Amino acid sequence: MQISRHIRSRRAIVIAVCLAVLAFLVGGSFIAAGALREMTAVVTEEFNTQQMVIAQSARARIEREIALIRRELLSLARLLQASDTDARELLQKSLPRVQESGVRRMDIVEPAVRRTLACGPYGGCTERGVPEAEVYEAVRFPADIDPPVWTSAVRPAASGAEILIATPLAPDAKSLLVFHVHVSHLLPAILKQIQSGKSGYAWLIDPEGVFLYHPYSEFIGRSAFTVREEKFPDVSHERIHFIQKDKMLRGEQGTGWFSSGWHRGITGPMKKLIAYCPVLISENPRQLWSVAVVAPESEVQDAVQSWSWQVLLLQGLVVLAVTLGAGAIIWLEHSWSRVLEARIVSKTDALAKSEEKYRSLVESAEDFIFTVDREGRFQSMNTFTANFFGGSPEKFIGQPVANAFPDPMAERQTRLIAGVYASGKSTREEFELPLETQSTWISANFMPVKTETGEVGTVLCIARDITETKNLQRQLVNAEKLASLGTLAAGVAHEINNPLGVILGFCELLLRKAEKNSQQYEDLKTIERQGLLCKETVENLLSFARTEKQALEYADVNPCIEAIVKILRHLLEKNGIRLALRLTENLPPVKGDARQLQQVFLNLMTNAMAAMKNGGTLTIRSLLERNPRRVWVQFRDTGAGIPPEHMDRIFEPFFTTKPEGQGTGLGLFVSYGIVSSYGGTIECDSTPATALGKQAGTAFTVKLLPA
Repeated sequence: MQISRHIRSRRAIVIAVCLAVLAFLVGGSFIAAGALREMTAVVTEEFNTQQMVIAQSARARIEREIALIRRELLSLARLLQASDTDARELLQKSLPRVQESGVRRMDIVEPAVRRTLACGPYGGCTERGVPEAEVYEAVRFPADIDPPVWTSAVRPAASGAEILIATPLAPDAKSLLVFHVHVSHLLPAILKQIQSGKSGYAWLIDPEGVFLYHPYSEFIGRSAFTVREEKFPDVSHERIHFIQKDKMLRGEQGTGWFSSGWHRGITGPMKKLIAYCPVLISENPRQLWSVAVVAPESEVQDAVQSWSWQVLLLQGLVVLAVTLGAGAIIWLEHSWSRVLEARIVSKTDALAKSEEKYRSLVESAEDFIFTVDREGRFQSMNTFTANFFGGSPEKFIGQPVANAFPDPMAERQTRLIAGVYASGKSTREEFELPLETQSTWISANFMPVKTETGEVGTVLCIARDITETKNLQRQLVNAEKLASLGTLAAGVAHEINNPLGVILGFCELLLRKAEKNSQQYEDLKTIERQGLLCKETVENLLSFARTEKQALEYADVNPCIEAIVKILRHLLEKNGIRLALRLTENLPPVKGDARQLQQVFLNLMTNAMAAMKNGGTLTIRSLLERNPRRVWVQFRDTGAGIPPEHMDRIFEPFFTTKPEGQGTGLGLFVSYGIVSSYGGTIECDSTPATALGKQAGTAFTVKLLPA
């Protein structure tokens, strides 16, 4: 009887334990299912957030490439405006530098006369009509857009889609410099390598909803709103159409999901996760593309389910093996795991954003930034530095600094790098970097990057172009020197004027008493002529040094130039000098007296003729500088040039390199005083005949303030 009761009691206990275990199994299953749904939602959201980071990175790369093309366009336009080199040669030299960015052709277009100079990578430069005349009718350069750059909408071309990026070569925009950017070459180089998860990819649409890039090649060039319906009619595309029309084409960014019928060659209905953001292509006119990164939801579900089944199995074994306390411990462990996972995801995301921000700052900086090792070999380099030396960062990594910098400069840098490794301290140096047309001054700071052990691992160099600062310093020194010379000249002139007036006065008295046909009269007239010549020289000195306020006058530059040209044209032809006039029409009046400006122009043209004893070319240009707003008049000759040791003295009074009796040395001195009195400047740029591989000559540029 007792045995029977004991058996029944044990049976009841077993049944109770089994029921308790079953209850916990059922309860644990419900809890695990809820946790699985919540985890799936969290992981899906985090996955889409990572896709957004990838989409934003793709956007930054596309915008950076477009910005690089614009900078190359503006740089080439300025070079075409300022250089005397043939436009064909400049275009052919510049095209290889931007071909990697998708520029397949460069044009100089004159829409009004329907003429184009087209330069391609294989056929050289050819002149022809303007087949895209209707495109250029829409070209506008509003005053509030600076720099003046216009970008067309995406248009079909023989080798795929393209956009046109244009800038004016003259203030009236009668001629344009146009880059044909091959979109079908630019986008795959950026988007093809993008991958989200195991199989996610990126695609991009233009403002009309047309695919500009998609890994499914049959989609490219077709409307995203119709091609899916045609290819996969059994799938509902309502959700993706809403995202594209109401979100992406309006320039918004965000995440979501949609139904699709294709993924990496796999067809059939499936759910995809999407992250999208706008890509700013141009401000004139404003154009936005939209890039999206997508991946099937199954990637997230497979990962979550694989992990959840392992957790469920572990929970079941623990529940079967232990008691309620073990179940509580498992629940606590599960909760802690979720918190820890959230923290890890948060830290990882913060680290990725920080790294992306650092990379963006370095790549966006218009400074020279690179690192070198102990042997002077490049370890890293930002895009600006690589583009400056005509290549990509990958081209220079692992190469010595001599591959980028000239030998003397590379040797100095190698010594400085060795000094940083030896001392472990930063050092700063200024270099003069010779280029094809002129030299560039660079201020470089070499800093040690130390390892965890405190040793110098690499040397970081951050350098900046200080050419403008150097020029301003030189101009300031010259201005101060000329001011001092002007004060000295005024004092000397006043001291000479007094006895000179006495000499001329007594000479006049003696002339009245002398017979007109006598030798004495002729001698007195000679004294009077020489005295008047001295007086004129003194007057010139005083005109430079005078400080009284001049009356405000205005003059038109082009008529002043043309008047002097009429006077000297015969003399130029007699000396075998060819005159090239490049005067910009509709220039604003400038501050200055027309007669005094003509004197300045006459002095500069006379100096140019003296420099071209064996003939040559004198080019006179007038143009309007937009920022700051000034009128330029430039006199460029192909003469012997000015030696470097004379450059700082050319505006000094009585300084001349002409033989005795052929010049007083006051021409440039007086011209500088006239232009300075009206708030203008005179700048000189010269290449002497001794410079190897460069065209000799001198250019004087008069910069005047508009009225």
